[in-house]
Amino acid sequence: MIPGHDSLKTKSTLEVGNKKYSYYDLNKVGDRLGDVGKLPVSLKYLLENMLRFEDGRTVDLGMVDAFGDWLKNGGKNAYEIAYRPARVLMQDFTGVPAVVDLAAMRDAMKALGEDPEKINPLAPVDLVIDHSVMVDYFGTEQAFEKNVDREYERNKERYEFLKWGQGAFANFRVVPPGTGICHQVNLEYLGQTVWTAGHGGEEFAYPDTLVGTDSHTTMVNGLAILGWGVGGIEAEAAMLGQPVSMLIPEVVGFKVTGKMPEGATATDLVLTVTKMLRDKGVVGKFVEFYGSGLDNLTLEDRATIGNMSPEFGSTCAFFPVDEQTIDYLRKTGRDEDRIALVEAYARAQGLWRFSKAENRVEPVFTDTLELDLSTVVPVISGPKRPQDKILLTEAPEAFDVALDKEYGKLDEKGKQVAVEGEDYTLGHGDVCIAAITSCTNTSNPSVLIAAGLVAKKARELGLTRKPWVKTSLAPGSQVVTDYLERSGLQDELDGLGFNLVGYGCTTCIGNSGPLPEQISKAIQDNDLAVASVLSGNRNFEGRISQDIRANFLASPPLVVAYALAGSMNINLTKDPIAQTADGKDVFLKDIWPTSAEIAEVVSKCVTREMFIERYADVFKGDAHWQNIETSSSDTYSWPSSTYIANPPYFQGMSSRPSDPEPIEGARILALLGDSVTTDHISPAGAIAEESPAGAYLESHQVPPREFNSYGSRRGNHEVMMRGTFANIRIKNKMLDGIEGGYTKYVPTDSKMAIYDAAMKYKAEKSPLVVFGGEQYGTGSSRDWAAKGTILLGVKAVIAQSFERIHRSNLIGMGVLPLQFKEGDSWEALGLTGDEQVTIHGVESLSPREDMTVTITFANGDTKEVTVLARIDTQDELDYYRNGGILHYVIRKLAA
Repeated sequence: MIPGHDSLKTKSTLEVGNKKYSYYDLNKVGDRLGDVGKLPVSLKYLLENMLRFEDGRTVDLGMVDAFGDWLKNGGKNAYEIAYRPARVLMQDFTGVPAVVDLAAMRDAMKALGEDPEKINPLAPVDLVIDHSVMVDYFGTEQAFEKNVDREYERNKERYEFLKWGQGAFANFRVVPPGTGICHQVNLEYLGQTVWTAGHGGEEFAYPDTLVGTDSHTTMVNGLAILGWGVGGIEAEAAMLGQPVSMLIPEVVGFKVTGKMPEGATATDLVLTVTKMLRDKGVVGKFVEFYGSGLDNLTLEDRATIGNMSPEFGSTCAFFPVDEQTIDYLRKTGRDEDRIALVEAYARAQGLWRFSKAENRVEPVFTDTLELDLSTVVPVISGPKRPQDKILLTEAPEAFDVALDKEYGKLDEKGKQVAVEGEDYTLGHGDVCIAAITSCTNTSNPSVLIAAGLVAKKARELGLTRKPWVKTSLAPGSQVVTDYLERSGLQDELDGLGFNLVGYGCTTCIGNSGPLPEQISKAIQDNDLAVASVLSGNRNFEGRISQDIRANFLASPPLVVAYALAGSMNINLTKDPIAQTADGKDVFLKDIWPTSAEIAEVVSKCVTREMFIERYADVFKGDAHWQNIETSSSDTYSWPSSTYIANPPYFQGMSSRPSDPEPIEGARILALLGDSVTTDHISPAGAIAEESPAGAYLESHQVPPREFNSYGSRRGNHEVMMRGTFANIRIKNKMLDGIEGGYTKYVPTDSKMAIYDAAMKYKAEKSPLVVFGGEQYGTGSSRDWAAKGTILLGVKAVIAQSFERIHRSNLIGMGVLPLQFKEGDSWEALGLTGDEQVTIHGVESLSPREDMTVTITFANGDTKEVTVLARIDTQDELDYYRNGGILHYVIRKLAA
């Protein structure tokens, strides 16, 4: 951390115990800005950042004064600021390509005749390897060990590369596989709430802030840490010392009152909040929670809500510091000096949320909404979007609607088909995956203990899971195993097949592994619409398993209940979910634990000592990790590998940028509808044998069993560009009713894979454009959704609206995002995909400029449409003009 000029003389000293800290006092700008105490706490973090880095160049006093203007007008006017987070968090799916880029940037610096070691993280970076374990084995005591062995077999080349990076780059730490999910490790260990760093003989204290290469970085908002997901591209710039260019956001205040009722879980709460905020419309905004109800939410409950911020669309979902924060830091083994600093700093800076009602000061918010916790009831969400909340009482009816509207199979309801070699049948709506998974819920002891208690009560009645259900338990940290074992509940979960399969992001990311062969065959041969139920945050089409159409999010205890029931056609709230050996009906209420039962187990079995012990050697890794051998060179010796390859972004790069090339006569690669996700654009799951990526791997002697996933191969651009727009459920409306990654190659009127058509157009030197609808690029902060787009030759994406991170990533790779004006769309223009597109004024572009697009139809007719350039800031324009943010950084460092 290099502090700025401090023109406003706000630097002060804070004494905590026998230690002194320098800090930038927000109270000292009250005369200049107005009542700073009324700023939302999340904006106080940003204001402190401006004071600390104010240098008259990247951060000027105008950026400080903008917060005073925000107070006056409630955030309705956008002001650009340059924000520097304290640190960066990565997971391996997004971290591997980021480290690949850093290694390639070192090569590029060398090619320009500069010192490659100029490319080095300037901000601390933690990369947690958590996305690569797959559920190949389940339902046995050996599942964990066997899955770990397969993980290392599959990912040896990736892990060698990451271990090289750990040694080659300064400020770069790697948490090895088998430790936990990055967000839970961040919550339980890495996050400090107040960060410290030395400079010039002083120890500075400032808010813990971060950006992460995973959209669920927001989970740590529950610990009063301001963080959100960005693309790997943006994160690389942040770690290389570039500020994150952003507009001071609107802040929506979410008032919480009351107390959760008996029978409702934190998962039910978060799915309720997700629906409310998605309906409210908070894309690109901060959400900050306040109100008396926060006294009744544990910190884990808050983190569960914060985690789902991407699902309701906000940049973050922030909870201020209070007694719950302090208690959690102590419970999870944080240093007592740090805990004392957090409380003293928060109180000194006006960041503390007082628990006594008379001391509460409600901040100024752009808008507000309110939830009485007592109204929360059990819910699930699906079958393909997290915000599609379904009351548990109405789940079977909701599945019938999906069976009709989504899958066109309502007339087949009740149809049962034989499963080869088994004594049971399968039908539409049967649950074939039940997974306790994901950072969202496995960080929360209350719902994990609840799941264990459901299992215990079910086993006492002699119940077991249905034989067609693939069950798994993938906790977010090893501490979960400790308290489940200490309570005896792991044995109960094991008894229902919920054995430990790994510590990592499994089913939720698409690493559910294959279904048993005979079940998969029955589904495919009969085109069955079967379901998964998972305690995750993502259930997009084609994500969980290629065999499964309908995917539902639910609390861990409900996941266990659905494994017992085996079907979405059963109403868990009133139908029997199973029968005892003597034929007696068992209902959900018979096995559902009370809040008091859950609380008793949590208080006895979750201890501070568990956290201290588990995180004592968090960077050491197991024997597999310790036995990996790597070189100690400054630049990487790129192997011949289908996992890691030197990307082509910097080939022939000059020391100075040239003007962007005009986009004239571009062909249309795809016409896409609303809510196209980054999973649609760049899938993370299985690689199909018949796909262009599968063909590439087979041509390199990789057998289908070793294909692994797209997510694990993000270090190889050859695989990933072939996987772009290759999701099995994507619908390119240039082709009537056809699913999958196909397009029409217009010159010959031929249907072909999108990758193959793109390469033909590239050979003809024809630029490409993609058209989309509302919320283009929603979902995970997936940099390959932008990288793959540019490598296919797409120069612009024209959509009705963009998800925040994906829009930024497109610019970061040199792709122009253009937004239709209200009422305009590609459908309204009557496009079929046969047209050609010219975008005027690319060379002289300025931020948020109106641009003219000329559409030339196949018959020679033309139409003009005005669109908005979604390059929002001057920094973004600089990135675009340089061909991307990484080119910009290299040129800046070289200069």
